[in-house]
Amino acid sequence: MKKYTVIFCSLIFFLTSCNGNGQSTNPQNSVTSKQEVKPIQVPAVEGYERAYFASGCFWCVEAIYESIKGVKESISGYSGGHTSNPTYEASNTGRTGHAEAVEIYYDPNIVSFSTLVDVYFGSQNPTQVNGQGPDHGSQYRSIIFYQNEEQKKIIEEKKKALSKKLNRKIAAEILPFQKFWIGEGYHQDFEKRNPNHRYILNVSIPRLKRFQSKFPDLIKTSH
Repeated sequence: MKKYTVIFCSLIFFLTSCNGNGQSTNPQNSVTSKQEVKPIQVPAVEGYERAYFASGCFWCVEAIYESIKGVKESISGYSGGHTSNPTYEASNTGRTGHAEAVEIYYDPNIVSFSTLVDVYFGSQNPTQVNGQGPDHGSQYRSIIFYQNEEQKKIIEEKKKALSKKLNRKIAAEILPFQKFWIGEGYHQDFEKRNPNHRYILNVSIPRLKRFQSKFPDLIKTSH
């Protein structure tokens, strides 16, 4: 995708507004500092809980989570920033504060939030700051969003254990969930719909296969 896109989108940013027509899972319009806000608990939908992660290109992350048993759907979008209705073009400038993120619908009777965090850390380079693989910039930074104190504790303990194991600092931010803005339609299920795209062939699919080789017991038999 993506370094060439960023240059182009930086030009567009100055010609267009940062406000788009994206949808939000949280209708609140006020944005306060991350230090002041409390996490928002998102209600379940037809028995499916929701979780939110940022880990580089959302094309890659969406495909990884949708390959997991118990995950119904993964939606690409934006979170963690300070503007309303972020667009792909605006977020790619790095000026909105948003990171490419995914919203995961999962069945807690099949896969736990704790396991989703294991998937998160196990499907990326956890020490890379502001990016994954060839994608660089704050819009590709790693973030795990928590909705309650129990989730926060799980994330913190796993991050600490991984840091100790690797003897390295782990790059992932841990932030209270506030909003998720659904991305443009052409980003959804991008890997499935564009299997011959150069980025998919060279970056996304290899990343998916590396993950699946490490967690074979979590992968759906067919998806």
